Amino acid sequence: MSTLRTAELTLASRAQAYVVLTKPDVSFLVLITTAAGYYMGARGPVNWLHLIHTVFGTMLIAAGTAALNHYIERDSDRLMRRTAARPLPSGVLKPRAALAYGISLSVAGAVYLYFAAGALAAGLGVLTCLSYLLAYTPLKKRTVWATFVGAFPGAVPPMIGWVAASGRLDLGAWLLFAILFLWQFPHFHAIAWMYREDYARAGILMLPVVDHEGTRTFRQILVTASALVGVSLLPAIAGIAGVFYFFGALGLSVALLQVCLWAASAKTNVRAKWLMHATVLHIPLLLALMVYDKTLR
Repeated sequence: MSTLRTAELTLASRAQAYVVLTKPDVSFLVLITTAAGYYMGARGPVNWLHLIHTVFGTMLIAAGTAALNHYIERDSDRLMRRTAARPLPSGVLKPRAALAYGISLSVAGAVYLYFAAGALAAGLGVLTCLSYLLAYTPLKKRTVWATFVGAFPGAVPPMIGWVAASGRLDLGAWLLFAILFLWQFPHFHAIAWMYREDYARAGILMLPVVDHEGTRTFRQILVTASALVGVSLLPAIAGIAGVFYFFGALGLSVALLQVCLWAASAKTNVRAKWLMHATVLHIPLLLALMVYDKTLR
């Protein structure tokens, strides 16, 4: 009986480990941004089944990319407190299993997107995966500019949704890309500031690792958050969204900038954590405003 119970626990822990490999929190953000991109790119009634297929294919690629990132960074993860309990450093899963899992999900996602949303959407998905793994991931140990490079694949999911709905990369797709691109700097710099000692231990050159006083880190946070205020208004100025979105986006983005200023005034881990939480709230609310605004017009 105890042997059976142990086997069940082992199976459950391994299943949970495969879920952890996909970074569910990141995949959830991909779901939100892809769906918003599709909704905003749709002309006429939204094809909800097609939207679901598009989001599912994109999530498969995102999950596969996350698993492959776990595989590539398994040695670095072992050196950091926040990642030492992940499936590969802890030994719950073997590297070969994670590699096969990541490749399978990524390929399945690309094929699924190709048939569900078209070649352009699938191509964007593959480009996101490859640029994240082959550019951003190795650069993290070489230069503080890795965050800038990584912001490109991180901003592509809404473009995939837009392309799936409309069949082309319109201005709206690029505006969504710009919003996500800028948003990532306050978000990831806040996280990097909180865990700068962990990153230093693993030899990962996030900006806070080399910027001990935080001057450059929080300057980048403030510059990108300030730019985000203006860029978040562009969908309304371009006629993609309306007045309701304009004032809602203005309020949300100014509020985020205020939190950035508050965090920069003290540069403590506690304030950086609050800033991280503020960014996590900001982007879903902003996209929800945009989607709701479209329903009003």
